[in-house]
Amino acid sequence: MNVINHIKYPLKFQPILKEKIWGGKKLATLLNKESTKSNIGESWEIACVEKEVSIVANGKFKGANLENLIVIYRDALLGKKVFKQFSYKFPLLIKFIDANQALSIQLHPDDELAKERHNSFGKTEMWYVVQANPGSNLIVGFKKDTTVDEYLEHLHNKTLLDILNVDIVKEGDVYFIPTGRVHAIGAGVLLAEIQQTSDVTYRIYDWDRVDDKGNHRELHTTDALTAIDYKAQENYKTTYNTEVNKVTNIIDCQYFTTNIVVIDNESEMKIDHADKDSFVIYMCVGGNVVFHYDDECEEPLAKGETVLIPALLKKFRISSKEPSKLLEIYIT
Repeated sequence: MNVINHIKYPLKFQPILKEKIWGGKKLATLLNKESTKSNIGESWEIACVEKEVSIVANGKFKGANLENLIVIYRDALLGKKVFKQFSYKFPLLIKFIDANQALSIQLHPDDELAKERHNSFGKTEMWYVVQANPGSNLIVGFKKDTTVDEYLEHLHNKTLLDILNVDIVKEGDVYFIPTGRVHAIGAGVLLAEIQQTSDVTYRIYDWDRVDDKGNHRELHTTDALTAIDYKAQENYKTTYNTEVNKVTNIIDCQYFTTNIVVIDNESEMKIDHADKDSFVIYMCVGGNVVFHYDDECEEPLAKGETVLIPALLKKFRISSKEPSKLLEIYIT
């Protein structure tokens, strides 16, 4: 067998669990992440960020790290176009986030600023709400166009919420968060986050909370001033309509494309990615499915699990015995 074909199977990875001051228990109770901690805020599903590199959890490459697989399998794993653009850097960071308390109000720099200041990619991202307690919210953008002076006045007076857009959210809501857009995840929200590979965040307000040692977390007031997009828009939520056993596009930007795949109970979908020159990621955000590939091979995917389909694997089937939802993510 051609050694390249060894990578031709759905890759699962060990979640990298992150304790956060605002984290909770939903990643364990709702998404089955194994942890004894009570404040797990993030599960990095697929990551290749400095020292945080995902480890394969299944199949022939169990125990191997993603960084090394990219070095060996290059475009067979990433796709020729993706490898040409990003070389050995995996371009996306895939997470589930549980906000037991509200996250800080924050934003992320664009590619130019991030490169100049941090030698990093910028951080465009999107959110898909997996579960939300009644009344839970997301902060996304300004209510109206705002000047720097207006922003600084409200920041100083701790009245930022007076000028920020706050949306009550529910399961299935989608938000696109381009660089520069001020945002925060409210308490009670569990969501999937797809983003550029970057861990650069400018925190502008953290609700005056302190850690267990009585310390405030660092704020990035000065850096944020030239990174914020002060323009407002009428509606920040992405609207979409789904069809059963169909693939529906929900986000299409220069950094990633995200679709939602809705599968009915006792159903099967044939998938053909011959038109894509990219890896494809699936996040199960509802139900349970099974990937069928190479004739008799199978890989189950439960709610809260994520799988990376190497670019070499173009055709497979997805079956489900119950209504299920997947996020499908790739580079265009």
